[in-house]
Amino acid sequence: MSGGPLVVVGDALLDRDVDGTVERLSPDAPIPVVDEACSASRPGGAGLAAVLAARADGVPVTLITALGGDEGARELRGLLEAEGVTVVDLGLRGPTPEKVRFRADGRSLLRVDRGGDPSPVGPAGPEVHGVLESAAAVLVSDYGRGVAAEPRLRSALEALPASIPVVWDPHPRGPAPTSGVTVATPNDSEVSQLVPEPGGTGVAAVAARGDALLGQWDVAALCVTRGSRGALLVRRGMPVMAPAPVAVEGDPCGAGDRFAAALTAALVAGRDVESAVLEAVEMASAFVSAGGAGGAWAARAAAAQSRDSGDCGDERVPAVDRVRASGGTLVATGGCFDLLHAGHVRTLEAARRLGDCLVVCLNSDESVRRLKGADRPLVPAEDRAAVLEALGCVDAVVLFDEDTPQRALEGLRPDIWVKGGDYGDVELPEARAVEGWGGRCVLLPYVEGRSTTRLIGKVRERPPSSRSTSTEEAVRRVRT
Repeated sequence: MSGGPLVVVGDALLDRDVDGTVERLSPDAPIPVVDEACSASRPGGAGLAAVLAARADGVPVTLITALGGDEGARELRGLLEAEGVTVVDLGLRGPTPEKVRFRADGRSLLRVDRGGDPSPVGPAGPEVHGVLESAAAVLVSDYGRGVAAEPRLRSALEALPASIPVVWDPHPRGPAPTSGVTVATPNDSEVSQLVPEPGGTGVAAVAARGDALLGQWDVAALCVTRGSRGALLVRRGMPVMAPAPVAVEGDPCGAGDRFAAALTAALVAGRDVESAVLEAVEMASAFVSAGGAGGAWAARAAAAQSRDSGDCGDERVPAVDRVRASGGTLVATGGCFDLLHAGHVRTLEAARRLGDCLVVCLNSDESVRRLKGADRPLVPAEDRAAVLEALGCVDAVVLFDEDTPQRALEGLRPDIWVKGGDYGDVELPEARAVEGWGGRCVLLPYVEGRSTTRLIGKVRERPPSSRSTSTEEAVRRVRT
């Protein structure tokens, strides 16, 4: 594989989330009145796919898109560059498209789209050709607004050598993929629009429509994404592969972008198509469980937002809103939770019993690396958060980038701050802040023999030959 960047091609949008609470209906119509608590902007469309690849998959990312000359475009470029995404702008002769979502208590109420019909996109110049030729892989994230249809850009994509994987995430209003694409990733609805027959939602019907679409498109493989039902990988002359996701609940907004970005990153890492699809299904499931695009962005920004009293503090965490409104007790704890073990679970369960809501302040990947070393974390923040939120005793997870959760705590202002008993007589660094707003620090008993560092050490001590076990041997051990 090339050492170049993962290149995302497509229409970048500006997404805005307006969060608040609903306590009454409007007197002039039977509609809810949203008392706005805060608003936040984030990249959408191909911009979201680029950010997810850069943030979660740890590869350099370049985005080829079309931006207007308005304030929305400047804000969008700033958000992308702040996430480490290099932007190559084709130019857009029109306003930057925006999607504004109004939400209350964690639920979406309304979406307002701005920007109107697609505007003309500028032509791809020599810089675009150079970026594509140096790519480790290309993800075309088409949102039907003209970038993927630009003739010079399409010619450059078709001229790429077979050694550069190309993933094409299509849109109903967009063009067909260019020839030679490695994997196209339409969703169930898109395939049904393109190939209505045979009808039905079963695996056989979807696979038959996938076979027909393979005949229409010059692509090597088709991966039909099916939401909670996983995906179907369809290839000519080969059995259909149907990986099923872990059953999760959450916000599916952005799950398709997460799937496509994870699939492309896995191909960059040298995975074959089957392994890449399996990995992408797992990543998309974890993404949904962690709150989708809004949840991922809010978790990333939580620490930064708590620095500004004008922004959201605990208002961005619906569970905190509920416990505050009811006069309950808010409990918080923190840590890396790199490999969740029995000691963690017992401590979290005990912490939850101290109040009415438990929020876990989770170290980001950058924070863990600074504290634990360059080889940590073993599990990325998005997946660590998903595992924690799956526990019945955890009501919410807030990510923080600093070495301590001080800023996150100032936003949450919990009634009780819990730490493991291994701190002993050492003064907790957060104690003064917690006591400053009338909270209390509580130590819970340390669970002997349970340690992430110890688990990692045991694995590393084992000889390589003992780290893999055949299925038959595993079954034999369970039965005996």
